[in-house]
Amino acid sequence: MKEKLIRFMYGRYGVDSLGKFTIITGLAAMILAGWTDSMLLSLLSWCLIIYSYFRMFSKNIYKRSSENQWYLNKTYKLRTFFYRQKNMMAQRKTHHIYKCPTCKQKIRIPRGKGKIEIRCPKCNTTFIKKS
Repeated sequence: MKEKLIRFMYGRYGVDSLGKFTIITGLAAMILAGWTDSMLLSLLSWCLIIYSYFRMFSKNIYKRSSENQWYLNKTYKLRTFFYRQKNMMAQRKTHHIYKCPTCKQKIRIPRGKGKIEIRCPKCNTTFIKKS
């Protein structure tokens, strides 16, 4: 059975970021349509899911790849914002992050060093903070 699926999908585009987004959006719209009994949301959800499967089984790989690249370009700022926030949360376990009072440059200081004098690498301003 697995071999048949592999042979069927050979030469087809498959799932990418835009496909995942349309499937998740379609399922969310379907859940909302069930709660609100909205025919418009139900139609939208089915259209999104059918479009996702159309993209997944398409053999026009160049066209699907360019659609995905367009989606990635449009969502670049949003994705990098969330990536930075995730990194900041991971770093807060081991470091304090302070802003320079003059130039607002972010400075990362290790935790547990007591009161230390911090020198800004950008403007060379010194200030005292507790780590």
